[in-house]
Amino acid sequence: MKTTLTALITALAASTLAQQYFVQSPGGNNTIEVYTEGGLAYQVRHNKVMVTTPSPISITIDGKKYGETAVVTNKKERSEDRILKPVVKEKRAEIRDRYNELELTFESGYGVIFRAFDNGVAYRLFTELDGEVLVEAEEIVYNFTGDHPASVPVSDGFFSHYERGYTNLTISALGDIMACLPSMVTLEPNLKIARETEVKVAITEADLDSYPGFYLVKGAEKNQLVSTFPHYPKTTYQPTDRDIKIGERENFIARTTGSRAFPWRLMVITDEDRELINNTLVYQLGPEQAIENTDWIKPGKVAWDWYNMNNIEGVDFKAGINTETYKYYIDFASQYGLEYIILDEGWYDIKTNDLLDPVDAVDVQELIRYGKKKNVGIILWVTWTALEENADTAYEAFAKWGAKGIKVDFMQRDDQPMVDFYSRCAAEAAKHKLLVDFHGSYKPAGLRRAYPNVITREGVRGLENNKWEGMFSNPEYCLEMPFLRMLAGPVDYTPGAMANAQKENYNAVWNRPMSLGTRAHQFAMYVVYESPLQMLADAPSSYLKEPEVMEFLAPVPSVWDETVVLDAKYSDYVVIARRNGDTWYVGAMTDWTPRDLDVDFSFLPKGKYTIDIWQDGANADKRATDYKKVSTKIKAGEKMNIHLAPGGGWAAIIKQK
Repeated sequence: MKTTLTALITALAASTLAQQYFVQSPGGNNTIEVYTEGGLAYQVRHNKVMVTTPSPISITIDGKKYGETAVVTNKKERSEDRILKPVVKEKRAEIRDRYNELELTFESGYGVIFRAFDNGVAYRLFTELDGEVLVEAEEIVYNFTGDHPASVPVSDGFFSHYERGYTNLTISALGDIMACLPSMVTLEPNLKIARETEVKVAITEADLDSYPGFYLVKGAEKNQLVSTFPHYPKTTYQPTDRDIKIGERENFIARTTGSRAFPWRLMVITDEDRELINNTLVYQLGPEQAIENTDWIKPGKVAWDWYNMNNIEGVDFKAGINTETYKYYIDFASQYGLEYIILDEGWYDIKTNDLLDPVDAVDVQELIRYGKKKNVGIILWVTWTALEENADTAYEAFAKWGAKGIKVDFMQRDDQPMVDFYSRCAAEAAKHKLLVDFHGSYKPAGLRRAYPNVITREGVRGLENNKWEGMFSNPEYCLEMPFLRMLAGPVDYTPGAMANAQKENYNAVWNRPMSLGTRAHQFAMYVVYESPLQMLADAPSSYLKEPEVMEFLAPVPSVWDETVVLDAKYSDYVVIARRNGDTWYVGAMTDWTPRDLDVDFSFLPKGKYTIDIWQDGANADKRATDYKKVSTKIKAGEKMNIHLAPGGGWAAIIKQK
């Protein structure tokens, strides 16, 4: 009996040490199963679908691998259900933040927090160590259940501005490809387990703070994706006026405090493609707001000079980077109620990087004075290197001049020192009441929640690429990007091209660029693409020649009270309705395949409405600039069939009668 009792106690003790833990989302959609025997690992189920099999979690600090053993010393569980009201609206004025959480603390001074949402799962490690530490590695593993198709933006190294196209291959076929985030894996239908729909799993991160961003590579197993990180820079060199590249790297990825939480590792999981566009988990997992006074943060639209190279016409002065040209931009912006103009590259001498000494042809302070009189703010482009060199004086000077924001460009890295720069820039800009638009940047990872003055960012192969790349920023890419890149946060794609072309008519022209796809495709981007600082990329004189265009571009807002994704299929088409105040806007886009789609107006409150439509013209399949404006009436609940040309679009403004 003593032997039997001892064996039973030993078995119970072993069972306790190897205990399995669970956390399920509030609606039961997603379940995280946590294992501690033999090291820390977890797996994820979505409804009846196994998304991942046990996948290890660890972090190596000062030579010790935390996660290799996982003896639980404390467990906490909690639930949250609250409403977030972003300072700068994030798809909608209010976001429901609802999840269940499991926190496990382990021997040796580390722990992990898991959160289960109905539309995704996330975890983050934390440590409770003394002093400063060196993080040598973090192990992030996704052991999928099969060799599923993956859609990944390919990176050619750690010097990256995230302006990458999507490669669609199975996991095992990714080979040596290194992928930026967000990336996506598609669990295909499987009739053996009665699953008739695809499950999309998008991978990204949130609350990236004083730590490098991670990338994905194929693991040792054919169904496995694993993380890789840019190591801490040891030496740097500057080959151009704007690029700082890494010579050598240290043998660690971060130098940081030993008591901290690390970034969230996030999987967005959905049965419906439209929910990728609706998802706000990166914002929800971002850090709490770090600034109090936000009354000065004003979203809006902006007339942009660089895409069109100041190619205005019908004026009596020589157009270019000069005061007269920018006053013309201000007059245009004022006429149509645009909130801002940008002074892009050329207003200061990039050879000297002296941000306090504009070139002789541009009187910045006179432009700011003139813009203020016309209710148009000025945003100043700077390279990040120039901003760092002038950090002690530039922010304060820009604020004293009366500038409303800065467009910071060419960072092209997300190692720890560069991530620190983003936070430092956001905080200093907020201190001086300056908006920030990051270009040449990595993907959003939650910083805008802490600093809502970080109003948008690039990290996308935007419209400007049609100036030189040829056929890249095309309708195929434009129907992938909103499902993945935009999942991470606002995207400064810079729409608004007035010269539009089908494939057979397209040429890359630096000074007078054209877009791929139709004019109505460009209109629709103002509804489909989220950017609280939304560009009008073409020349003011091009818009002025076609006032019917401005009947849409002038009133369309850049932030939204409500978003309804009516229909969507990844990489193929999308139909979105968004509300601002009492007015609804609808945008529809297709790839190179022409489509007939039904728009269901059941999202409208009961009543009768007028609808103004900007649609592909009858000949848009040959002449992409062809569009037609139509005005009619509709009722809530009606359906309307619309036709989209190849690379086509459809946009509408709906008002109640």
